[in-house]
Amino acid sequence: MAHYAFITDGIVTEVITGIDETELIEGLDTETWYGNFRGQVCKRTSYNNKIRGTFAGIGSLYLEDLDIFTMPQCHDEAILDESNGTWICNNTDHERKP
Repeated sequence: MAHYAFITDGIVTEVITGIDETELIEGLDTETWYGNFRGQVCKRTSYNNKIRGTFAGIGSLYLEDLDIFTMPQCHDEAILDESNGTWICNNTDHERKP
């Protein structure tokens, strides 16, 4: 069992549980098959944060150039840790951006 995120314009629109990523569907890898079936970009995401940064959720961002998922930036001063998709934030007195 694996989890897959569907992405439109860099934003996760849905996350599903699908078949194991090592299996093929009609001769295609799972990301390709699910993406073709839905007509959206599909990327595997890890519930344990083992690949592609943080676990994708609806509204998460997919940064294609880094091949990671992350939440929207919490404020302008936050810095993205590209190794794990989290934001480094030294400002404890801030509000989350909408």
